[in-house]
Amino acid sequence: MPQFQPFTLRIPHRLLVIERPQVMGIVNVTPDSFFAGSRTSGADDVRRRVEQMIADGADMIDIGAYSSRPGADDVSPQEEIDRLAVGMEAIRAVSEEIPVSVDTFRADVAREAVERMGADIINDISGGALDSRMLDTVARLQVPYILMHMRGTPATMQQHTCYPDGVTAGVIDELSVPLGRLEQLGVSDVIIDPGFGFAKTLEQNYELLKDMPLLSEAFHRPLLAGLSRKSMLTRLLDITADEALCATTAANAAALIGGAAILRVHDVQAAVHTVKIISMLQ
Repeated sequence: MPQFQPFTLRIPHRLLVIERPQVMGIVNVTPDSFFAGSRTSGADDVRRRVEQMIADGADMIDIGAYSSRPGADDVSPQEEIDRLAVGMEAIRAVSEEIPVSVDTFRADVAREAVERMGADIINDISGGALDSRMLDTVARLQVPYILMHMRGTPATMQQHTCYPDGVTAGVIDELSVPLGRLEQLGVSDVIIDPGFGFAKTLEQNYELLKDMPLLSEAFHRPLLAGLSRKSMLTRLLDITADEALCATTAANAAALIGGAAILRVHDVQAAVHTVKIISMLQ
């Protein structure tokens, strides 16, 4: 079992020293995210959700205003910014200190979130592929960047699941290109997200989960696992997302054993308990 490797993240105004796996709670300021339980409907709802997540032990919050599920409605950049502004203000009313990542693939939204709203980290599902200015923008902002693997767009990604040398090798090869570009730009804090559920078949998702140690060896960067209530769990077990908490906990345990440094989850308390148990084994 790989041992957890401590790391640091330089966010605006301070340095985070990470000595154990982190739990990142998901807040969606969207009406159509795939898991209805993650949706919020206004500032008061966001505040209540974040207060509960912090009470349950969340280390970080991830806020998104554009659903990446297939078939989701398009959202204009201005609407995405407006939704994020409401959500960020509500989060900061609860805690000025908790690190917040913003889930966006748009460079202008990332800039607004960091410079005007107080966000700390950019979480980009496209790894810079959907906005050619994103990597340069992150370099100028000098914030940590979550580099996720995806092919195509959320609407087309499941048409791009052919990996001639295997999914793990494909993910490593394809993420190495933007990672090299980020290194050239001087972005030192990069978190790797293999993109479970994005341009992967059911079987490929599990192959990738099994190969987490190989990803860690290939990149020598913190790994983020976003497995919470995803279709790789619900389709395998023939259950709904609402019924997938136990499956999520099992998958998160496997990810931690494989070397995950951050769990991105809807259910914070269960993930915190999982981290504590796996940390005892390590």
